[in-house]
Amino acid sequence: MRTYFSPKNNPRVIIIQKLYGSFYNNEEELTYPKHRFRKFIKDIVSGTIERNEIILEELNKNFGEKLKINNLDKVFLIILKSAIYEFLYKPNLSINIIIKEYLNASNFFLDSSKTKYLNALLDDIAKKLRSSNA
Repeated sequence: MRTYFSPKNNPRVIIIQKLYGSFYNNEEELTYPKHRFRKFIKDIVSGTIERNEIILEELNKNFGEKLKINNLDKVFLIILKSAIYEFLYKPNLSINIIIKEYLNASNFFLDSSKTKYLNALLDDIAKKLRSSNA
């Protein structure tokens, strides 16, 4: 059974929106809405922006020949980047929870075929990153 959330209440949706604004709309100052997960949202957004190069290196290292980063949909790439940040820097969060939350959030931005591909990629990279960092 699929659970639907209001986009305003889903912290991952807000994270994706803020990262999109920062990376592609050149928003200089990011403002964060009043939200019960405001600190978490701010942490993920700022951490993903600060460690963008490291995240891109991990993507290239794990999917270099299979995945052409320049050809990816912008929102798809942002979801990958923020999830990779969480896999690397939030070890107390379960891989399954991170993947499930980003898949729920991706329903607001991507069609179902891209969501299935995203699920496979996130599962693959999560296993690689968490096993190498364990």
